[in-house]
Amino acid sequence: MTRLTYRSLCFVGFAGCVAGLAFALVLQHGFGFEPCPMCIFQRVAMAFAGFGFLGGALFVPKAAGRGAWIGIAVLGALAGAAIAGRHVWLQGLPPDQVPACGPTLGYLLDMLPVGEVVTLVLKGDGNCAKIDAAFLGISLPGWTLIAFIGLSLYALLIPKLARRYSIFS
Repeated sequence: MTRLTYRSLCFVGFAGCVAGLAFALVLQHGFGFEPCPMCIFQRVAMAFAGFGFLGGALFVPKAAGRGAWIGIAVLGALAGAAIAGRHVWLQGLPPDQVPACGPTLGYLLDMLPVGEVVTLVLKGDGNCAKIDAAFLGISLPGWTLIAFIGLSLYALLIPKLARRYSIFS
């Protein structure tokens, strides 16, 4: 039987985050889908979760440290799920309730403090409510929400899987 170590399980999580970010970049640069500010925040959350998985894969600390790396991965994935959930909610609003389109993220960052930018982006705007593409009836933010939920559950299962299938890290 193949040994599933904490390190290898964390590396799989990291690879999943890299694949998600790579897919987003292919959609942007290969197919011309320009990301809205919420999409960019979801990318940051995916990178943060990937950082947690990578830390767990590289450093393989003892039990308390492992919990910290998994916590970072879970925190990033849950933050991404919250942002993606808000994005899906905005896309489900009736057209007359969709907020007006706002300025670009670059402009907001140039003109406002970061805290205000985060607040404005999380409120969403008309750009975030557009559905550019769907697969199996689910929009891109919907698939991202599913991916973030899967990553958080996977991260929470890593310690159990590593204990069950391996004697040592």
